Amino acid sequence: MLVDNAVEGDSRVQKTARSAADAGWDVTLIGCAHVDAERRWRLGDAEVRVLPLADARATPPAAASAVLSSPRGGASASGRDAGSRDGSGLRGVSGLRGVSGLRARLVARGGLPLHAARLARRPVEHAEVRFWRARLRDGAWRRLEPGLWDFERVAGPVVDDLRPDLIHAHDFRMLGVAARAVDRARAAGRDVKLVWDAHEWLPGARPRRDNARWLPAHLGYVREYVGHTDAVVTVSDTLADLLVRDHDLPERPTVILNAPIAATTETSAPDLRKRCGLPPDTPLLVYSGAMAVQRGVDTVVEALPLLPGVHLALVVADPAAAYVRQVVARAARHGVGDRVHVLPYVPHRQLVAFLATADIGLIPLHHWPNHEIALITKFFEYAHARLPIVVSDVRTMAETVRATGQGEVFRARDAADLARAVRAVLADPARYRAAYEGEDSPLPGWTWEAQAERLDALYRRLLTPIR
Repeated sequence: MLVDNAVEGDSRVQKTARSAADAGWDVTLIGCAHVDAERRWRLGDAEVRVLPLADARATPPAAASAVLSSPRGGASASGRDAGSRDGSGLRGVSGLRGVSGLRARLVARGGLPLHAARLARRPVEHAEVRFWRARLRDGAWRRLEPGLWDFERVAGPVVDDLRPDLIHAHDFRMLGVAARAVDRARAAGRDVKLVWDAHEWLPGARPRRDNARWLPAHLGYVREYVGHTDAVVTVSDTLADLLVRDHDLPERPTVILNAPIAATTETSAPDLRKRCGLPPDTPLLVYSGAMAVQRGVDTVVEALPLLPGVHLALVVADPAAAYVRQVVARAARHGVGDRVHVLPYVPHRQLVAFLATADIGLIPLHHWPNHEIALITKFFEYAHARLPIVVSDVRTMAETVRATGQGEVFRARDAADLARAVRAVLADPARYRAAYEGEDSPLPGWTWEAQAERLDALYRRLLTPIR
């Protein structure tokens, strides 16, 4: 398995590796991250190796300098391409480079304000995208986002040494690494299968960097290599349909929900309410997960003055992160700072029990394409903690909450409407918790154990010889 992070904090990746190993597969999970040295540990019977990106150079390694031919029409190497230093068929674009270099020099000398520099950069970046797309088509990522080669330099040789029968590539950055490894293995006479795990809908993703190159480069990268896959898995039915549409997939992706583990080996877990220092009768809201503006936590803070006596717990990866501090400062300005509690993550196998002493789980997302189509991890974690859920009106989760009766929906970014929804749940919490009980409970299907069975069946089908 391949992933473009340090593994810790990525519960889907951890659960996938551990459950596959539990099912009898020999699993090595390779992460690539900015760490000082290689890290190794075990997740159950799965081996984890996190490789350092620190020394990687944003240039293609010699073994991968030729551009692979894609079954779905990606860029291809030719005699003319091979004559160029970088395999692109081009020897440089001095005009583009000149404008970009001049901008950098002006900023460095104080002759162009940073904001103006960013505005000036946009036309140049759009021109770069048009230029390289016209010449390299989907392969334009090699010029627009050459840092993608860093993952190849670091992980490619390790994958080759492992000689796997199947490669499971998590998310989009590792798809090309996996595809090239499969291509090398097949050239050497070994049949290796490739599973791509699409964690999100890339066209609807918020760009990781503030530039015009990021999204078109990564879209081209995925289009070039998606045709190398033997199967695709993803996180929701809606996303599965989008992937079929976008990539003309011959088979609908297998849906593997981001559900929590039902049977945990942990004998105890910390208590969220006790960590906040609150008695049982104090209303407690919880938000667990990544913190960013589009996640909508600011809306919750703005609603707290409308909810006297109600407290908020934020369970986050880094309580000292800049944005977390901004949220806490906002709460103080609203006069509710003493009702906001910031806590670090607990191990994912403890999380459901940890959350269970809250009164409501919050999902206050802003409207954003990927927010509309997902049933996100925290949705299932809250459900297994038997928490009523208050969610913004992002499509898929709002529809699910309305159908099950497990919570209330409010208008995204509307603090007054969020407060209304919270008051409704606190007035009759048993009504909402009842959705998790009885024969109609959705919880049995919302477990990682059920998802792991689907994934194991897919692996076995791919590696079973056709008779």
